[in-house]
Amino acid sequence: MRQSRWWIFILAVVGLVQGCAKSTPPADKSEAVSTPPKSMTLATTTSAQDSGLLDVLLPAFEQQSGIQVKVVAVGSGQALELGRRGDADLLLTHSPDDEKKFIEEGWGLNRRPLMHNDFVIAGPAEDPAGIKQTKTAADALRAIAEKQCVFVSRGDESGTHKKELAVWKAAGIKPEGNWYVSSGTGMALSLRMAHEKRGYILADRGTYLALKNEIELVVDFEGDPILLNKYSVMEVNPARHPHVRHAEAKLFAEFLVSMPGQEIIRTFGSEKYGQPLFVPDAEEAVPK
Repeated sequence: MRQSRWWIFILAVVGLVQGCAKSTPPADKSEAVSTPPKSMTLATTTSAQDSGLLDVLLPAFEQQSGIQVKVVAVGSGQALELGRRGDADLLLTHSPDDEKKFIEEGWGLNRRPLMHNDFVIAGPAEDPAGIKQTKTAADALRAIAEKQCVFVSRGDESGTHKKELAVWKAAGIKPEGNWYVSSGTGMALSLRMAHEKRGYILADRGTYLALKNEIELVVDFEGDPILLNKYSVMEVNPARHPHVRHAEAKLFAEFLVSMPGQEIIRTFGSEKYGQPLFVPDAEEAVPK
């Protein structure tokens, strides 16, 4: 009798479980599996980041494409090295000779002109080296060296550092001594160091304008053609690094050189600083 009661109990439990299983609606596959958003990595010069330009460009692209962009802001030299290692998908840099070499060696694809501004030599308003009276950037650096006024160098193999070294070469001077200080940091931090030391610095105009109200430095020299600052964008070659997100990188590059992207660049900074920080250069968007 006890055994029969035990079997009746088991059958009742099994029936209850089966009934519950039948009454449970099937899981919605769309809810069970969520597709992560597409993403990519942009390695860019610090000036594009510090100027605030990316704070405007990225939301516009992400809203249009649904692709999230992770930014690694370093010097141009470091950005190119990230591309060589396959640690970035797209590069935005301003070191033309290094960029050409990067493409020639097969690490990158589709190098396209994006925008330009210029470099300036900023320093104390009193201008102890008297560079306001000089005619060329080389003359300005020569005057700073002769009076051994403090000069802050990026010292980081960035595009800005490479430009600075080119101007020193034009001046026929190898800068060295206590007056020549290497920051080893990005543009914004280097500008702040020059401010603290009451020294001179070669800076891109965009970052200088973005920090102008936070530092006591003025533009003591500008306008020499050698100080032109050109930016390019290029994709990392997927033939070298198959894991890179080339499709996403190409979409972002095409957005940057498109009319909408170039219009953002053309107007960026006008309202806040009274002048645009960059001039668009993409062939598709530049008026003929």
